Amino acid sequence: MEANASTLRSWGIDQLSKLQEQQPHLIEQAIRRLLQDNEDIRWSLVVGAYRDGQINLGKAAEFLQVPELELRDRFIELGIPLRIGSADLAETHADAEAVRAWFGSSTDKDGS
Repeated sequence: MEANASTLRSWGIDQLSKLQEQQPHLIEQAIRRLLQDNEDIRWSLVVGAYRDGQINLGKAAEFLQVPELELRDRFIELGIPLRIGSADLAETHADAEAVRAWFGSSTDKDGS
């Protein structure tokens, strides 16, 4: 039985990879369904994406449907490193522009 499961995993993953190239919408549907239906898979995929830098803490909290501060505390308890600050130069520039826009709009309202 274990040999069959191993074979299924091997060719199944290979075929899913090919399907991603040929019909990505089907894979997106399957992933969405897995994330909705299986809390363990959702946790593993989201934490993996966070650890790999593919999503930030806020997006991870959104996917896991928990408050960001609660997730931050859980990550700390589990020893999952927190990424604080911008991930790259482009994100740093975007953050700086957001701050400039915010301060610009607040000074415009004050008449300063």
